[in-house]
Amino acid sequence: MTLDQLRIFIAVAEREHVTQAATALNLTQSAVSAAIAALEERHAVRLFDRVGRRIMLTEAGRLFVSEARSVLARSEQAERVLGDLAGLRRGKLGLAASQTVANYWLPALMQRFHAAYPDFELSLVTGNTTEVAQMVRAATVDLGFIEGDIRDANLWIRELPGDELALVVAPNHDWAQSPPCAAPELSAASWVLRERGSGTRAACETALAGYGIGMGDVDVALELPSNEAVRAAVEAGAGVTILSTLVVSSSIAAGRLVRVPFDLPPRLFHAVRHKERHLSLAEQRFLELTEQAGMGSVL
Repeated sequence: MTLDQLRIFIAVAEREHVTQAATALNLTQSAVSAAIAALEERHAVRLFDRVGRRIMLTEAGRLFVSEARSVLARSEQAERVLGDLAGLRRGKLGLAASQTVANYWLPALMQRFHAAYPDFELSLVTGNTTEVAQMVRAATVDLGFIEGDIRDANLWIRELPGDELALVVAPNHDWAQSPPCAAPELSAASWVLRERGSGTRAACETALAGYGIGMGDVDVALELPSNEAVRAAVEAGAGVTILSTLVVSSSIAAGRLVRVPFDLPPRLFHAVRHKERHLSLAEQRFLELTEQAGMGSVL
């Protein structure tokens, strides 16, 4: 059994799809299938059931997933220690971030880290706030950066200055000339929102709750999986939304969106990592970049 076989097994188990796992690992489908077959044949156990064109974990496969993840986590821990000893001349740092952070805030910090440690490998995956927290808990990434508020006893959390939110509409929308001033107007609008679990969606729900409006009272015209999709839909006249000014500033400047006067509090970002994992030198250096940018205190 090799570490590569375990990585392949976990990738397939998480997706229950050989082709998707092969794409994520940058391997051929035949190489992934061969690795799974070798594991099953070597240990005389079936890890997946083939049901039509789908594959599903067997009971043995489900039990083996947690053990495989633990082995990989211990291997990565040993690699981090060696990376510390090498003075960051080599190694890997895995980051995950929710969309606003990943697309508009984190790239500049990653570039600064790369300039300081050019031989150190950085990777970034995106997801909503809930998904990023899950990745940190599962130790599939080293550090997470999220827009939403997370309370989890397993996670170390650092509060960071975040962004400013804005209520925006297309230029031909009624609110562009006559902003809403009461709850009934807000409830009657067609809203374009991010999916549940995203920090942007949570911020919008909190803002509406301040007017006594629950999501059951709101007409959600579209629910979309990215900030850019929401922005484009609102530009096309699909409805109204609340997004980060980082996302909409260029559209406002170009006249494709209008910012509606509306009282919205600033939003904090958060850095998260697993409490029980060793804080590597690379993680420490990356977090120091946030401190050098004048960022917040540890919670």
